[in-house]
Amino acid sequence: MSASSQSLANKQILLGVTGGIAAYKSADLVRRLQDAGASVQVVMTPAAQEFITPLTLQALSGNPVHTQLLDPEAEAGMGHIQLARWADLVLIAPATADFMARLAQGMGNDLLTSICLATKAPIALAPAMNQGMWHNAATQANLECLIERKVIMFGPAEGGQACGDVGPGRMLEPLQLVDAAAGLFTPGSLAGKTLVITAGPTREAIDPVRYLSNHSSGKMGYALAEAAAEAGANTILISGPTQLKTPARVTRIDVTSAQEMYEASMAAAPDCDLFIAAAAVADYRPAQVASQKLKKGAEDSITLTLVKNPDIVASIAALPRRPFTVGFAAETEQLLEHARAKLQRKKLDLVIANNVGDTQIGFNSDDNAVTLVDNSGIQALSQRSKTQLARELIAILAGRLDKHPASEQAK
Repeated sequence: MSASSQSLANKQILLGVTGGIAAYKSADLVRRLQDAGASVQVVMTPAAQEFITPLTLQALSGNPVHTQLLDPEAEAGMGHIQLARWADLVLIAPATADFMARLAQGMGNDLLTSICLATKAPIALAPAMNQGMWHNAATQANLECLIERKVIMFGPAEGGQACGDVGPGRMLEPLQLVDAAAGLFTPGSLAGKTLVITAGPTREAIDPVRYLSNHSSGKMGYALAEAAAEAGANTILISGPTQLKTPARVTRIDVTSAQEMYEASMAAAPDCDLFIAAAAVADYRPAQVASQKLKKGAEDSITLTLVKNPDIVASIAALPRRPFTVGFAAETEQLLEHARAKLQRKKLDLVIANNVGDTQIGFNSDDNAVTLVDNSGIQALSQRSKTQLARELIAILAGRLDKHPASEQAK
């Protein structure tokens, strides 16, 4: 696997196409980014549509091409906010002199500039213009302004241009842009480490047909497993019942009940460096499981006697030679208070707290926002896609892990 494929695997690239003749190369760039494992969505300016059709880029990307600032099909018409949150990288190729000028001035008069203003993702430009326009003092001033604001420049290259001139201003070739984009993502922060992540709900049988469970989709745990694998870790995902696809390069162990998840976790924990308990594990299970389906009788109510399930994350944290142990606190009230109590009570290294009562970031949503709580304080991570959030969490945990080698984790 190439370095580009490793670095861009599962990354979300928003490709902006502006109105220059080099827009014809954008079609090849879409395919090259996908070949490297990236998901691509395309945003086109009105001028770009004079050079290449949205239909072409839609067919290549497999996604609708976005052209309108106020999208009537997007939630509340705020498509630019959704796209800004979705992107891991905003890559504008080609980036014309006009676009550079508008971006330098902080304008938001079309969809692409509005996304650039709203996104927290890195922004990279692949300039493409006549050499005279590139050398113009105004363009150079805009270039300096953008670089000061941490906008990344890929190129331009020198050579023959469509107008017949020779000089700087050519857009880099698609493969060069793929390599440049890959260089912005640093894989391997967890190379040589083993991670165990629990995810999804558990099901506690009442009889052969019915069970007790919860609304967890497993999306956050699966996103963490995907991000851990991207970072080079040997990743083991212990999953309750979900409909999710196993991430690439992840070993998945399927379980159903809390007891099964406990047994799988305890078996895997001695050989791991980091244990993340992202699953929504049932606290209790029926004391007895009926061997046949319970039939509806004349009674207006029935009583189930429940017994406590083993506490998985606390058991991991109590091991004589424990991994760095991270718990989740899915709360509907008093988020930080409950998270701190869980941290102390279960003797964890860190707790990731999230408000599952918020429908924008709760169970089954694609976005999340969390607060990290440990003995040194708190760190809030704002709302973004679970994929993006997982990558940031894995990067943070990799840094914490470096400061807590296994030799210092023995209790």
